[in-house]
Amino acid sequence: MAEEMTRSYRQYRALLFIVLGACYLIVFFHRNALGVVAVDMMDDLGVQAALMGLLSAGYFYPYAFMQLPTGLLSDSWGARKTIVSFLAIAAAGSLLFGASSGSGGVLVGRILVGIGVSTIYVCTFKIIADWYHGTEFATMNALLVSVGGIGLMISTVPLAWLSTLYGWRTPFVATGIITLALVAVVWLFVKDSPEEHRSGRGTAPHPNATWEAMKRTVATIVGSRRFWPANIWMMCTFSIYIAFGGLWGGPYLMHVYGLTKIEASRILLMIAVAMIVGSPLLGVLSDRIFKLRKRMLSASSALLATTFTIIILFIDTLPMAALYVLTLCIGLFAVGIMPVGYASIKDLFPRTMAGTATGIANLFPFLVGALLQPSLGLVLEAVGKNGGVYTAAAYQYAFCILLACSLVAFVC
Repeated sequence: MAEEMTRSYRQYRALLFIVLGACYLIVFFHRNALGVVAVDMMDDLGVQAALMGLLSAGYFYPYAFMQLPTGLLSDSWGARKTIVSFLAIAAAGSLLFGASSGSGGVLVGRILVGIGVSTIYVCTFKIIADWYHGTEFATMNALLVSVGGIGLMISTVPLAWLSTLYGWRTPFVATGIITLALVAVVWLFVKDSPEEHRSGRGTAPHPNATWEAMKRTVATIVGSRRFWPANIWMMCTFSIYIAFGGLWGGPYLMHVYGLTKIEASRILLMIAVAMIVGSPLLGVLSDRIFKLRKRMLSASSALLATTFTIIILFIDTLPMAALYVLTLCIGLFAVGIMPVGYASIKDLFPRTMAGTATGIANLFPFLVGALLQPSLGLVLEAVGKNGGVYTAAAYQYAFCILLACSLVAFVC
């Protein structure tokens, strides 16, 4: 009987992870999708680069500002209820995004998506922590990152193919419908903890989940001198991925190299490959070879700066093979390295503060990334177009901002 219960318990945990992983897949699909359809959207909506950057950033601003409230909601209200409520908002946003004919409706839809998916990461980690032992948690973390990479992968070649056949709007409407189905699945099958699963009762509020307790914890974290170098590193590094992989990488490849949307998406697919394969590999290197995470982060920033130096110097003369390799490097050293960065933040504080520290650290990269997207758009507009597309020189100047970010990360 005990063996049967153990088997049933493990099967339920696997189902739980699959359902939550599907939700996390949606997060990364939306995060990266505009990098593939940006040119189509600019042509269809009649917007310039700066406004396109603002439309894309509409996802990242609310995502950033929701990180701290998400931690409090998951503790006091329950992770499952939080996911269900906000995932429904994301579904509505995706439907509005795909159905709107003007930039105003698209922006509102994008903001709703950002609000809706902002809770998935923190709530999923809370549920996994309650369902899996400490010795299993790191493995499940790596698997979750890999699932996110699958969502990113879907937002490259498959999205390019679908948008070519049916237009850029249809995939987002379809994603909204799928997200609504996930809302029902999470509500029916996910339980916050084994205790809730056994008792059938909802999650009891955490005794320390109050605004006063949260404010004291936040004050301790932001007042720590050790926190800010690691946080600035994360802020500068991940925002590079948001700016390049999340928006301007696709237009760069299409405008400067004359690639089709599908051809450009194949190159951007390297970011997903780096995330799926590279994150676990870099984690092992950090734990077993570099030992000190600081060495790993510094080496990664140096390689990221080298990558953008090569792109800037040879902005329009790189062979296709080099574009694949350099995009893979951006994936490895701007997003694949992130689990090591989060681990370095977590190492700075007691376990009771780790969740809040991660939430605060998660806020700044998305906030800076949201600023970088329209900022690069302004640079592109300032340098100008030739033949209806932004020039190689325009992207050269814009990518200098990303090089500067990687150098700041290296210094930290």
